[in-house]
Amino acid sequence: MVHTSKEPGITQALAQFSAGLTYEDLSPEVVDRAKYLCLDFAGVTLNGSTTPSARAVVQSIEAIGRPGPSAIIGTSSRTLPEYAAMANGTAFHSIELDDVNNEASLHPGVVAYPTALAMADLAPVDGKSFITAVAAGYDVMVRLGRALKPAEHYSRGFHPTGTCGAFGAAAVASRLLGLKGDTYTHALGIAGSQAAGSMEFLAQGAWTKRLHPGWASHSGIWAALLARAGFLGPTTIIEGRYGFLHGYSGDPDPSLVLRDLGEEFQLTRTGVKPHSCCRYKQGPIDCLLDLRQRHNLRPQDVDGVTIGVLSAGFNIVSSPEEEKLNPHSVVDMQFSMPFGAAVALLYGRASLAEYAPGVSQRPEVREMMSRVQCVTDPALDAVFPRRWPAWAEVRTLDGRTLRGQIEYPKGDPENALTWDEMKEKFTNLSAPVISEGRRQDIIAEVEALEDLADVRDLAALLTTD
Repeated sequence: MVHTSKEPGITQALAQFSAGLTYEDLSPEVVDRAKYLCLDFAGVTLNGSTTPSARAVVQSIEAIGRPGPSAIIGTSSRTLPEYAAMANGTAFHSIELDDVNNEASLHPGVVAYPTALAMADLAPVDGKSFITAVAAGYDVMVRLGRALKPAEHYSRGFHPTGTCGAFGAAAVASRLLGLKGDTYTHALGIAGSQAAGSMEFLAQGAWTKRLHPGWASHSGIWAALLARAGFLGPTTIIEGRYGFLHGYSGDPDPSLVLRDLGEEFQLTRTGVKPHSCCRYKQGPIDCLLDLRQRHNLRPQDVDGVTIGVLSAGFNIVSSPEEEKLNPHSVVDMQFSMPFGAAVALLYGRASLAEYAPGVSQRPEVREMMSRVQCVTDPALDAVFPRRWPAWAEVRTLDGRTLRGQIEYPKGDPENALTWDEMKEKFTNLSAPVISEGRRQDIIAEVEALEDLADVRDLAALLTTD
């Protein structure tokens, strides 16, 4: 007789921890990281608000007539909180410059910050409660993501930011509504039936991935509101027989949900992106940029390029080979390793300017892409997902083989952007949308976020009013 082992109480334990977390439980390192990532949220979302995908969401909200108090970042529009969170989460995720937790292979900030900002129009939210709610949201999302095991979750066609994001948003919203005990647990249970996000966007370069965190925020807010009204959700949604872990992964590890709970906050384990593309491409691009600079490598010197790609990301950025060598849309480019390698070698960067319509059709880009080959490497996979190392080799026409390797890509917590570099990233991204004076006001507000009496003041600065 086969016995299935259960680990009862995971959902309740996670809910109890998230609901009971206080600002005083957070170390200065965690608080500083929350502010650092908040500035990243502000800059990336302001720029992302100008994309066609973000504008389509705003247009749809305005078309159905949902006026309300909540700010849609980068615009002068306001709407109901759940719709503002949806619009802001979509904008934040639209330019592939949002933060990433490696171990869970997901983007926690695109859910946590838009949800917390919108909740300030449903309940009083000061800077300390904002930071604490965001910390709880990161922990919930990342703990679920790592327990699913990223490669397993991807293999079933799921996007972890969307699926785990519904829980993270529910955690943020529930905290800020003051939910406790079973009510908080019910909110997670309700969110579990809204956990969605398909990787099929890769097939045609569609925009649906960008919507996943926005929809997760919308779902999480409603889960918390429903729970507050007495709506019941399953209290074993994470570990149950038909629960999240068993339904969304072929080989989950439930023990990873509660491991080091309260000891290591996942905010501190979350990195940021310097390059405007999928996280699985960032390390190889770093290697190629380094080779280009160290060896004064010119595009005309390149005979061939081989890139070591993590197996978990291979089908995302390197396969099918024919499609990755022929990207058309911006989404295609964001998820094509050959394209990322080509622009790095040709232009010495992989910024928004390179991930723009038409760049993949330039003759020099198409020629360089044809010289790129991607391979997997067991040595890279051996330390995944806690670490995401990478390597790249360039063969030159004069017979040299140049190899670059990196253990921690730029932006990882172990190789982080400094505060000054983060401010520069924020400035570059927000400059097309808001004035210099407004940018300085936002930086000052974020640097003193724990002292902010009302988070709606920050939200107002992020608009074009």
